[in-house]
Amino acid sequence: MTPPRNSSATRDIATAMHPYTDARAHEANGPMIITRGEGVRVWDDQGRSYIDTVAGLWCAALGFSNERLVQAATAQMRKLPFYHAFTSKSHEPLIDLSEMLVERAPVPMSKAFFCNSGSEANDTAVKMIWYYNNAVGRPQKKKIISRVKGYHGVTVASASLTGLPANHKLFDLPIAGVFHTTTPHYYHEGRPGESEEEFATRCASDLEELILREGPETVAAMFMEPVMGAGGVIVPPKTYYEKIQAVLKKYDVLIVADEVICGFGRTGEYWGCTTFGIEPDILTCAKALSSSFLPISGVLVNDKVYQGLADGSHTIGTFGHGYTYSGHPVSAAVAVETLKIYDEMDIVGHVKKVAPLMQAGIQKLASHPLVGDARGVGLIGAIELVEDKAAKKNFDPARKIAARAQKLCEAEGLIMRILPGDGIAFSPPLVINEEEVALMMNGVTNALDKLAVELRREGFTVV
Repeated sequence: MTPPRNSSATRDIATAMHPYTDARAHEANGPMIITRGEGVRVWDDQGRSYIDTVAGLWCAALGFSNERLVQAATAQMRKLPFYHAFTSKSHEPLIDLSEMLVERAPVPMSKAFFCNSGSEANDTAVKMIWYYNNAVGRPQKKKIISRVKGYHGVTVASASLTGLPANHKLFDLPIAGVFHTTTPHYYHEGRPGESEEEFATRCASDLEELILREGPETVAAMFMEPVMGAGGVIVPPKTYYEKIQAVLKKYDVLIVADEVICGFGRTGEYWGCTTFGIEPDILTCAKALSSSFLPISGVLVNDKVYQGLADGSHTIGTFGHGYTYSGHPVSAAVAVETLKIYDEMDIVGHVKKVAPLMQAGIQKLASHPLVGDARGVGLIGAIELVEDKAAKKNFDPARKIAARAQKLCEAEGLIMRILPGDGIAFSPPLVINEEEVALMMNGVTNALDKLAVELRREGFTVV
């Protein structure tokens, strides 16, 4: 139906270009306009309410309303609405947040540096790695490894690290010096008769072969999400990180943990690194850092990396990197209050209490005739829709089966996030309760049942 003249939808189509959107389809169909939020729910301009099952973009950890964060922003806006962190300037919110992050880090870290998004944080980490190796006399050690289906952002450098076709095609990416190794997705990548541990060994072997092929003296770092988010919510197989890290340490390759999605309780521990035993040299975080009430991200570096950066800056006379809004006082104040709320409510304890119900619901969906794989940990998970369960065969992408499921979920009062390969993600606000989890899982089940009926009518064999 054509939107009324001068409606919000018509004005949007006329003037706004949207991220991660088919622009031509948007011109034809228009936007869903969200007008307000409360708790785990948001409302559209037609008055319909939805449980947002992916917390916006994996990020609204405290949901879509929190008066303490509003007050923290308001108070800081009145006191000092802006100041920068260039040339040794600082302010209390930046100092407080730096202390809090270093204290909460999963392994000893030395310093925190602030950016505005996860993409910027990972882009900054790349520059730090290059700068560090130049400063310590290893100018040839610059190549960076990430993983096929990994997601690290959309700047030129971070999108190069991202291992998804849509982030490379037509953008002339990835840039030189970025390489992608095996996706640790046992469901699709594991060979017949291969155990999870054997698959993890093969992943580590693939990584080592890549490093040796390129030359260990040229490989600087590897970026890794503890759980791979936008690439499919891929939970690593048993012993994977133990074996991967052994290879990286053997060849003096820095470990960068991208905690943009996993950090602050999502996996059932404060950090995904803790859940999976990752010991990073650099850690990036964003999203739940401020519960996404305001843009802010962080890069934590250990003392080894910091000393190299500091020596380099002393040689040149400055560390020539930073953003106007690095550690913006209002964003930092909101992040400080967010971390205080996590502590007071015991966010990790709450996730541990609620997550088993969600994970049980996800595993129950594994028996649905359309679901090939169901996976997750903590309050993050996914199901993967397949045409043939026995063969693990996905539907033809042109059929957009997951997009159809997404629309049916919206009719059930759920906003879902679809993933490459007909995946459907679950990553609700961390404050979700047991009743809301049950509503979410029931709604998805109803939507899949309706989709199965539709596909049978279209001639698919759905058993």
